[in-house]
Amino acid sequence: MEATVSDERPAREGPATFREVFAQPEYRAVFTASALSWIGDYIAKAAVTVLVYRETESVALSAAAFAVSYLPWLVGGPLLATLAERHRYRQVMVTCDLIRMALMVLVAIPDNPPWLILALLFGTTLANPPSQAARSALMPLILTGDRVVVGLSINASTGQAAQVIGYLLGAAIATVNPTAALLINAATFGASALVVRLGVRDRPSAMTSAHRSHLLRETAEGFQIVFGRPVLRSIAVLVFSAMLFSIVPEGLAAAWAAEGSGGHLGTGLAQAVIMAANPVGFILGGLLVGRAFSPDRRLALMRPLAVLAPAVLVPALLNPPPVVVALLAAACGFAVAGLLPVANGLFVRALPDGYRARAFGVMASGIQIIQGIAVLTTGLLAERFAISTVVGTWSAAGVLLMLAAALTWPSRETVDAAVESAGRPTADATIPQSRRPCPPVQPAGTADERPGERGRRSHAVT
Repeated sequence: MEATVSDERPAREGPATFREVFAQPEYRAVFTASALSWIGDYIAKAAVTVLVYRETESVALSAAAFAVSYLPWLVGGPLLATLAERHRYRQVMVTCDLIRMALMVLVAIPDNPPWLILALLFGTTLANPPSQAARSALMPLILTGDRVVVGLSINASTGQAAQVIGYLLGAAIATVNPTAALLINAATFGASALVVRLGVRDRPSAMTSAHRSHLLRETAEGFQIVFGRPVLRSIAVLVFSAMLFSIVPEGLAAAWAAEGSGGHLGTGLAQAVIMAANPVGFILGGLLVGRAFSPDRRLALMRPLAVLAPAVLVPALLNPPPVVVALLAAACGFAVAGLLPVANGLFVRALPDGYRARAFGVMASGIQIIQGIAVLTTGLLAERFAISTVVGTWSAAGVLLMLAAALTWPSRETVDAAVESAGRPTADATIPQSRRPCPPVQPAGTADERPGERGRRSHAVT
């Protein structure tokens, strides 16, 4: 789902198809492993949220259980993601899966106090940044040209579908046996490690010892790339702003359902419906916007959709029932789906080669941190005010924030120049030449053979 900004880009030659993407065996392996771990993660997240709320009856602690998975990105996400560029991608992914599997088994031990559950979950999610950064950097080595963009869209939609399945199963299983939900998550990590080990080819690390400096310096270079370039910085601001409010209904779903389920929906079902609504809307929005509009039109719709996304949550001020809350969350997800894939495609086009894992670490860390802050802050506010008031007011502030981000968006000429500059080997003037990593070598058998395709820069993954 990529905005066409240059006549020399492969998107003008026609979009890639799902068949072309899934024809790559390595992509199928990465896709399967990711889907397994995503579903397991969301099952555990829903189960832990329910478990903590039942034992403590605290909205703040329930929100903390939901938000704890975002904290590792705050304490060292970019640093951990930078490690992925120093080691073999397959090795990083398999090792992280095995670590998470072992820690989730410990989380599943019965009668763990809430503080220990949160601590173990925190340890588990420390493996997320390097694992996700390795997968992100691996994708352009498996797929090329517009196939990478299609692969990104497939991954995004699959991630949202995994949320729906995971939240529904997690909320249902947690009402009977939360331990079983946590063990299921551990099993999915084990299966993911096996699929990656058997289905992904081993490759040398992207950064050799000759290009290494200090880990902190290499991490700082990732921030320089993202925030030192006007177009990348504008994309980051827009994406971060969207994440600040769209996650709130999910994070407060357990308490919101308990307060307002009424006689029509049980608390567990109401929670599941609210948590699943946003990803359902995202899937529908991605399919509709991606198919109904051209790349240029999708780019033009970015700013209106950015303002619309928080605006549809403002009616929460009226304290609607859970079904209406779910519809509002779904509408928000629909608008965000029209925004994020286009922003993602534009980001990877304007990103210089050789900094994929680090740029991913910066963006993913920002997204995770902002989502965690949003859930924790609104959870604390909900201890003193009605949840509907908190969500509605928070979203109204989001409208103002998105208006500011939309009004400061760079011109089309600036965007075109950034994409063209990123495609030149000498474009990266913000990093000293001696520390610039060599672009990864494209493996045989994955090059796009369409006319004029060879020699063009591959797309990274945010």
